[in-house]
Amino acid sequence: MNFEAELKERTGQVEQVLKQFLLPETGYQKTIFEAVNYSMTAGGKRLRPLFLVECNRMLGGNGCKDPLVCAFAAALEMIHTYSLVHDDLPAMDNDEYRRGKLTTHAKYGEAMGILAGDALLNHAFEITAAALVQETAPERLCAGAQALKVLAEKAGMFGMLGGQVVDVEKTGQPMDAEEMDFVYRLKTGALLEAAMMIGGILAGVKSTQVEVLQKAATAVGMAFQIQDDILDVTSSLEVLGKPVHSDEKNAKTTYVTAHSMEQAQAQVKVLSEQAVGYIEQMPGEKEFVKALVLSLIERSY
Repeated sequence: MNFEAELKERTGQVEQVLKQFLLPETGYQKTIFEAVNYSMTAGGKRLRPLFLVECNRMLGGNGCKDPLVCAFAAALEMIHTYSLVHDDLPAMDNDEYRRGKLTTHAKYGEAMGILAGDALLNHAFEITAAALVQETAPERLCAGAQALKVLAEKAGMFGMLGGQVVDVEKTGQPMDAEEMDFVYRLKTGALLEAAMMIGGILAGVKSTQVEVLQKAATAVGMAFQIQDDILDVTSSLEVLGKPVHSDEKNAKTTYVTAHSMEQAQAQVKVLSEQAVGYIEQMPGEKEFVKALVLSLIERSY
């Protein structure tokens, strides 16, 4: 398998899915539509919807050909995007650039940045609800309801939002290993857990297999965030697409500052290998999903 070619093709398929859910920029509230579309098309690796689609496909689902899978993939990216829009606000990280472009609040103003994040979060549940009401088979409705429960939990106070709360409160203060694990597992890992779990749920796998997918995603999320810490020190604005040394600027404890660069790099490798071990327990063709996980070790942006 030529992984780079496959990644480009499959990411392109996900991009086409996301385009289906962009909003017409008309009406009195067209500014919010513009801000939402701007935020959603600002680039990115599309890891969360990609993991959702590819885990679904790996486990016997129809991937991008399934309207319910498409809706959840788009919803997940909307929730991820809303978290970034709010993360960039002056009250949070106060960043003016992300992925080489002006952040939403820098382009549209702080108030519209807040509203754009709110709109993205709300629209994520609008589109999943709309997709669910189109289903008639009981097993599909049940799977969709389970997926919706996972999505809501992983986005909320017991997931990503909960991790962000501790991250904000600990800014400028030291974090111990348990606190850092909590923040990384929730702030970054929760939506990746949602992606892989929902992919499996919509493919109809057993609950025990969904639990294994969750463990794999937890390891992926931890590895991804630690690699992000590494890149904040070693990369550049041009390569990373967002300001570097922002953790230092915001006085945030990271895996690199709490341990060392060498330990951080070693931990990324350990966690990625753990994730691959869990994926190996899954049925189906696993080559692409494993390669996607391993590619996170060497990413430079």
